[in-house]
Amino acid sequence: MEEKKRALSGIKPTGNLTLGNYIGALREFKKFQDDYESFIFIADLHALTLPIDPIFLKNNTKDIVAFYIAAGLDPEKTTIFLQSDVSAHSELNTILVNYLYMGELSRMTQFKDKSQKMNNEAIGLGLFAYPVLMAADILLYNADVVPVGEDQTQHVELCRDLVHRFNQRYQKEVFVMPKAITPKVGARIMSLSDPTRKMSKSDPKGDIFLKDDLNIIRKKIMSAVTDTGNEIKYDPENKPGISNLLTIYAALSNITVEQAEKQFEGCTQYGVFKKAVADKVIEEIGPFQQRYKEILASGKIDEILSEGARRASYIANKTLRKVKKTVGLYVHDSK
Repeated sequence: MEEKKRALSGIKPTGNLTLGNYIGALREFKKFQDDYESFIFIADLHALTLPIDPIFLKNNTKDIVAFYIAAGLDPEKTTIFLQSDVSAHSELNTILVNYLYMGELSRMTQFKDKSQKMNNEAIGLGLFAYPVLMAADILLYNADVVPVGEDQTQHVELCRDLVHRFNQRYQKEVFVMPKAITPKVGARIMSLSDPTRKMSKSDPKGDIFLKDDLNIIRKKIMSAVTDTGNEIKYDPENKPGISNLLTIYAALSNITVEQAEKQFEGCTQYGVFKKAVADKVIEEIGPFQQRYKEILASGKIDEILSEGARRASYIANKTLRKVKKTVGLYVHDSK
């Protein structure tokens, strides 16, 4: 029987997860677990690249594990683990940091955007070298596909450059070439208060948080910024608010944006349209929240993470050993 290809992805526990995270990541992860050998982790080491409250980090990490399960990930099918539980991530990062160049890292859009918002003296090396650790995350598991949001595709492309460079230098296929995959619908959900910005965990008015009360979710959608017209049409440039709501509706209905447009053809009342979107979101998020609460109450999160770390470490350490031998580090039997 042909071996399954591998898929790997993860979420940083740096903020309260939003509907955008649910549509663009959580629901997508579930789609991979039947067709791929899936490794889905919590990127808690990446969370340290910017200042973060330790208590929030710990609690949010636990929340994300529960969100994974509530969204349909099965720990029997998908290896769910903490990045910090597998030391090979940090070890491979230490090796790979020598194979990516400062010019490449400084051109990364996320680094430029975040560093421009900060005092230069406050920028840590971890933020600058973020793509190196991300490459280590991917390459440890020989991932064939990496489900990511649009904002992370540049990092996967840099990882591909690293794979080519490393394999060429040592004249053998040490690393598998990964490929980024983004959702066909809902790859980029925008803020409800400013539909020109991504829904990003930091705007209480424009972000729908996964733990929001259902009445609050409805109120936020009904208050979403639209435009002066009355046509329900997908036109991100001229109608960004309506286009964003159409994207949300289409993603949660498992249809294309064009099909969603057809459903609302002839509707000239934004209030009616918004109500339909709110109903669809609540229909999805209500049961999701209930499952999340049940998982937290079950006390099984530590058990899931322990088993996930064991399975992930087995694969990761095999890759790390191969890399060490390739670059000339002395690997003895006790290792």
